[in-house]
Amino acid sequence: MSEPLAIETAGLRKTYGGVEALRGLDLQVPAGSIHGFLGRNGAGKTTTIKIVLGMTRPTGGNTRVFGLPAEQRQSSLAIRSRAGFVSEEKDLYPYMTVEETIRFTAAFYPGWRRDLEKRYLRSFELPVDRKVKALSKGMRTKLALLLALCRGAELLILDEPTAGLDPAVTEEVLQCLVAHVGSEEMTVFFSSHQIAEVEQIADRVTIIDRGRTSVSGALEDFRENYRRIQLVFGEEAPSAEKAPAFRGPGVLRVDRRSRALTLIASGGAEQIVEEARALNAISVDITPVTLKEIFLETVRGEG
Repeated sequence: MSEPLAIETAGLRKTYGGVEALRGLDLQVPAGSIHGFLGRNGAGKTTTIKIVLGMTRPTGGNTRVFGLPAEQRQSSLAIRSRAGFVSEEKDLYPYMTVEETIRFTAAFYPGWRRDLEKRYLRSFELPVDRKVKALSKGMRTKLALLLALCRGAELLILDEPTAGLDPAVTEEVLQCLVAHVGSEEMTVFFSSHQIAEVEQIADRVTIIDRGRTSVSGALEDFRENYRRIQLVFGEEAPSAEKAPAFRGPGVLRVDRRSRALTLIASGGAEQIVEEARALNAISVDITPVTLKEIFLETVRGEG
């Protein structure tokens, strides 16, 4: 039996003035996961989030959140009532105090959690009588996060939540997310350029490039399956054309330098090694690959 999905897209497309922001994006975010969403600038991350939240309509394809079609108006309203969103800009009313901002927001949510409000006011050390415009960037991020968490959301969507924050505040935000998911039934879907942060808290990761999914799955599977295979030959290393396993579907990169051949592969390491030995490799070394290396290889270029 397949696990329930908080977010699912199939063949998602979006065009702006003839430019394709999304080109058939397939995405699955299991309920209860902390799901990192990685991609270069312009890869389509923010566009995807806007479609999921019903803030913009797709050109083609389907999007379902909690099993509801995101492109339909009534469903979109229901989705937003069950989801929290923190944008990179942390949009807040600058003339309100922290207390006024909280009370104003709470009025829209019958399920507002006063217990969580008290907890995060205390742990975030937010000054309730200070105006938003006088808050530091870190404090504004904490306030925006409090507003999203206390509404009783089932899904929290974050767009670059730690952008511009110092390491101490970043760590505080990340630990807050992990602790919240551990104590509440919630799914977290967050886009980020900070690969180390994704690797620190996510249990699943999707990497997109040029509006399409390049790699997606459990972070633990990435660690188990992706490998760097370094081969050394007695003479000039053979070309990939001479070895079918060296250009298989799981091979992300082949780097040939004199007698050495280095491959990054997502699977089939045994077949690659077997073929290398048949070609008289004198040395074979297999090592794990980091998420950063996987990201760089998947977005480096076509093929």
